[in-house]
Amino acid sequence: MASVPRVVLSGFGVATPLGIGKEALWDALVAGKSGIVPIKAFDASSLPCRIAGEIRDLDPKNFIEKKERKSLRVMARAIQLAVVAAQICMDDTRLKKGETDPTRFGIEFGSGLIPSELHELGMAAVISCKNGAHDVDLKIWGEQGIPNITPLWMLKYLPNMLACHVSILQDAQGPNNTITESEVAGLLALGEAYRILRRGQADIFLVGGADSKINPLSMVRQAKFAILSKRNETPETAVRPYDLTRDGYVLGEGGGVVVAEVLEHAQKRNAPILAEMVGFGASFDRGCTGRGLARAIRFAMEQANVKPSDIDHVNGVGLGSPVSDAWEAKGIHEVFGLETPVWGLKSSTGNLGASSTLVELTASVMALHKGILPATRNYFTPDPECPIQVTREPRPVTKPYFVKIGFTDMGQCSAIVCRKWE
Repeated sequence: MASVPRVVLSGFGVATPLGIGKEALWDALVAGKSGIVPIKAFDASSLPCRIAGEIRDLDPKNFIEKKERKSLRVMARAIQLAVVAAQICMDDTRLKKGETDPTRFGIEFGSGLIPSELHELGMAAVISCKNGAHDVDLKIWGEQGIPNITPLWMLKYLPNMLACHVSILQDAQGPNNTITESEVAGLLALGEAYRILRRGQADIFLVGGADSKINPLSMVRQAKFAILSKRNETPETAVRPYDLTRDGYVLGEGGGVVVAEVLEHAQKRNAPILAEMVGFGASFDRGCTGRGLARAIRFAMEQANVKPSDIDHVNGVGLGSPVSDAWEAKGIHEVFGLETPVWGLKSSTGNLGASSTLVELTASVMALHKGILPATRNYFTPDPECPIQVTREPRPVTKPYFVKIGFTDMGQCSAIVCRKWE
């Protein structure tokens, strides 16, 4: 009976509010920098939350071949971030298009709801409203509104377009799928790629997630329904993961892509392997109690054949939400108690949506190889409702494994165990 292929991580591409590329991200984390700033992408002065993890001065044209740049016109911001992160990842793993069998080169992406730009729907909406924003005349909408919408409008905002554009630009003709599970989407995409590789149905994957919530439509919706921080005057200390004084999270934007490939394939092309993925688990935490999250972690650790004492740290979610941080901490505590350090990055980046988990996983892989785990920003006062050991100060990495977790506010949970490659 043939052995199950081992899966390694051999390339990392990130576009974040802290910097572009894994080294820039790492340097900012070690320096204790924050990427949360007052919003400049649009006028946010009337919103209750006017800060975000915003990426500034990023030109996607610099990451796409000149002959293909026209495709940027049909890419929303999230898609552009996916394309940028994917190219950075290809460069990082030292793989050029055409150097591997395209039919065994897969794409898995996590995505969320991509909000439309106001100018693309605004005129059609205004024309169709007779007596105010809630009085839409469908006859006028059909006759006059729709003609004001560009025919390719929808192609900019479909969640599967991240994977589509990346596969076209990188000539990846293997398995291709999109997971639309908001904040946990990237981790679930990596789990699916892991299973496909272990079944022998592909050699290599670009696995990613990208998202941008810095958009008027998205920010208004989130302001009404999400628990966002109101610390607009002090953006650098606004997000406080697991802290007693936390008041909500902050939205952001980013792209995170990793190369997952079969070990033999990576060795054959002399790829720069940094980690091995050794376990994956997923579950549903009905009621958001922490018990379902604990199950996902245990599934992943059982597959990896490791114990809690083998784990150097847990890379948590740490939204800074009074509600979710508490049940997350209970789930972590159920497995690890107070013995394993928990690291939270969103106080440095904001909530990067579908890209969060893979950006954060990249940071933990870097921590294994750099030998140090940076501190969690803005953890000031322990909360009895969060019974975990949060990294308050930088500490040495002493063990070769970490666990990365993710979940949504509806309770979809996932966990991945990675081992340092030596």
